[in-house]
Amino acid sequence: MEANITISQLPGIGQYYSYKLKRLAIETLEDLIYHFPFRYDDFTKVETIRNLTPGEKTSVQGIVWEIRNIRTRGGRFITRATVADESGTIEVIWFNQPYLTKTVKAGTPISLSGKIEIVGRRCKMLSPSYEILRSSDPARSHAVLGETLHTGRLVPVYPETEGVTSKWLRAKIAKYLKEYTRNNIDFLPEEIKKRQDLIDLGSALVKIHFPKDLEDIKFAKKRLSFDELFTVQFIAHQRKLAWQKQKKAPVMQIDKVKVTKFIKNLPFRLTGAQTRATREILADLREETPANRLLEGDVGSGKTIVAATAAYVSLLNGYDVLIAAPTEILAFQHQKTLSGIFAPVGIGVGIWTGSKKQDSNITCGTHALLSSFKPKRKVGFVVVDEQHRFGVAQRAKLFLDTSGELTPHLLTMTATPIPRTLALTLYGDLALSVLDEMPQGRQKIATFVVPNRKRDDAYKFIEKQVRVGHQAFIITPFVEPSETMSTVKAATVEFANLKNHFSPNIKLGLLHGRLKSRDKEKIMESFKKNAVNILVTTPVVEVGIDVPNAVVMMIESAERFGLAQLHQLRGRVGRGKHKSYCLLFTDSAAQNSLRRLKSMEKVHVGFELAEIDLKMRGPGEIFGLSQSGFTQLKIADISDEVLISKAQNEAKNLAQEDPDLKKYPNLAQKIKTRQLDFVQPN
Repeated sequence: MEANITISQLPGIGQYYSYKLKRLAIETLEDLIYHFPFRYDDFTKVETIRNLTPGEKTSVQGIVWEIRNIRTRGGRFITRATVADESGTIEVIWFNQPYLTKTVKAGTPISLSGKIEIVGRRCKMLSPSYEILRSSDPARSHAVLGETLHTGRLVPVYPETEGVTSKWLRAKIAKYLKEYTRNNIDFLPEEIKKRQDLIDLGSALVKIHFPKDLEDIKFAKKRLSFDELFTVQFIAHQRKLAWQKQKKAPVMQIDKVKVTKFIKNLPFRLTGAQTRATREILADLREETPANRLLEGDVGSGKTIVAATAAYVSLLNGYDVLIAAPTEILAFQHQKTLSGIFAPVGIGVGIWTGSKKQDSNITCGTHALLSSFKPKRKVGFVVVDEQHRFGVAQRAKLFLDTSGELTPHLLTMTATPIPRTLALTLYGDLALSVLDEMPQGRQKIATFVVPNRKRDDAYKFIEKQVRVGHQAFIITPFVEPSETMSTVKAATVEFANLKNHFSPNIKLGLLHGRLKSRDKEKIMESFKKNAVNILVTTPVVEVGIDVPNAVVMMIESAERFGLAQLHQLRGRVGRGKHKSYCLLFTDSAAQNSLRRLKSMEKVHVGFELAEIDLKMRGPGEIFGLSQSGFTQLKIADISDEVLISKAQNEAKNLAQEDPDLKKYPNLAQKIKTRQLDFVQPN
């Protein structure tokens, strides 16, 4: 049975379940086998009924003496059973599962796992997991412990969806796992497995799903995590080698006198981190190998001036520059900022979006740069801001299709704070520059997690700020209400409701991604001029908005955002000289969620918040990396620097020794498949 056989073709699944499994990103047999448990219920302790202890999670195995359904006055069903072993009997109760009497009959050998409760002074099991045993001899019931799936063992619990339970998934995975491991060869070279003390792939898959003990889980996780990290790193190193073999980049001369004068004429002094990053990027421009560097910096750390200095060098060498942004708002903001920076040296900055087209030797734009833009001269330098928001093919076209014979130098930038371990894994093919120092004068924004009972007080506080001439943002996660998440606030509804909470003379504006470009531009212009006092919006304002007069950032349903994103949203205020505030509202009562949000009150450094979020939530969508394929990492722990380093070293050595994997055809096939799954950033 092939690993890529579609899930609907597997016996016992069909179209009904294949539709539901798509919600779990399970479309093939391999997807099913690689759908890993996120925790395990420990039901390994099998007790005799006489020795049961109230409050403990345990397992019981015996014979069903009787089982019957009872209908309550409210029309609900209660299923009662009496189960006996050699030491005594226990009553078992299930709620609203009348079908159990059709499969569980008197005389059936059964295994039960769950919590022992005291009901009416007697021990009972309420709604336990159950499993019919193969042996009819209760004296042998303990002997079948290794054969159970749902009880009497470490029981895997999986991510579920409506109509697909962990019990259903366990049964299907158990059914196909043996055949999958028999037909799919271990792809990792034996010498790597020996050096890293890794078990075989087949054993790892069996142990991760159906471990006998905690040691099984540990060894399985190590092997499967290494596989994920190794394949990502190998692809990254392949890309790096291919990049270095591409057409030559323009070798640029650095006019130190002009560059020094350009920097000295800035209205502020560069920080040490900006100076260091500028030096690294200018060194790249002097090489014939195309630069491929990631500039990472917190909100307000000054990435734009670093990119502008490199752009100035490109212009001095006779090459045009492109600045690509994922949204029109950000593209227009870059044009405005860069126009101010380049005005003293007499260089104009163009804009190229869906709504406005004005080219120049340095042009800011959106995806429109890909379709209709023709540069005046050869492009020598490309900057892609918030690059993870562009598709890979789009990014490739930006710097490969614009310069004919020469490949432009590439600088990608992100304000999303990415922990070092994550950057090592995700951007293994990029050189990395980090702005870890903030310019002087940037204020800390007073941040509060506000209980809903104080919502009216928050509105009064915002109105007070507006009355003295300041402005505010109110952020909601969605544009329109969601049927499945009715409690989560949406911008359109909130905009209508908020008019009742503020005085009539206070002007509210609505901004979201579904508006037409000219409407977005009109609203933003009104907000910048303070014709709109309060902007009700979605995270579309996460980047590219600079309104120094805005002093309050109120975020609804804050638990739905990662800390990195909350930090970026918070960075939209505090950009002027006035004291600024961030108010976080949440409908979640979960302690973990509240503790995570509370960290925003004390921590004001993006990298620290990213580390906190990484540990508490995992990578997932936290860093907005869905387009990078990073969510394909299903089991690797991105905080495990030791394993990341080992995987990186092995991948780097093998890529240099055998980049085409001619000696390892099984690994070559795996990497080829992985390249389709992992859409690495260029």
